[in-house]
Amino acid sequence: MIQKEIYNELNAKKVIENLEKRNIQGFFVKTKEDALKKSLELIPNKSSICWGGSQSILQIGLIDALYKGDYTIFDRAKATCQEEIDYIYRKAFTSDFYLASANAITLDGKIVNIDGTGNRVAAMIYGPKNVILVIGVNKICTDELSAINRVKNYASPINAIRLNKKTPCTIKGSCYDCLSNDTICCVTTVNRYSKEKNRIKVILVGEELGY
Repeated sequence: MIQKEIYNELNAKKVIENLEKRNIQGFFVKTKEDALKKSLELIPNKSSICWGGSQSILQIGLIDALYKGDYTIFDRAKATCQEEIDYIYRKAFTSDFYLASANAITLDGKIVNIDGTGNRVAAMIYGPKNVILVIGVNKICTDELSAINRVKNYASPINAIRLNKKTPCTIKGSCYDCLSNDTICCVTTVNRYSKEKNRIKVILVGEELGY
């Protein structure tokens, strides 16, 4: 499928060019293994690190690799109560690095997310010294409207199913703009520019990652 690989790389390079115009640093790598290597290159030893919910960073093996390194890690999966989870959410804002993915990214370099608790998008916007987003080429969309549509009618229903949420999208397969207590679509954000140059770093991966 060399044609698809070429197509994906061309689109990724277009995204990266437009990210640079928005003060966001972009990298393209071909494989999950390359994505792991690039991520670790960007994170110095002794760094404090936190992350948001992301299947993508799990799929490239980044969490496992970090636990083998010399870092200070704040991992909500290790929390034993809600109080500890809330503490880790807040530690993200003073961490050296915050790791996540995105629900969609546009060809002109906008990063689009829909969040439930809001901790993930909040940390992308402000707080951590550095933000690294690992994003598969399957999340590239033509424009902001198509990116939001992708998130609402594809990524969000799949994640709601994964999390066993009782929302209309888990039954119907698409967004009903619900006000259910179980909704994971509480906050929509579009990162269109970074005031601090290269604070946000995007690693685009030439494979499908996440949802």
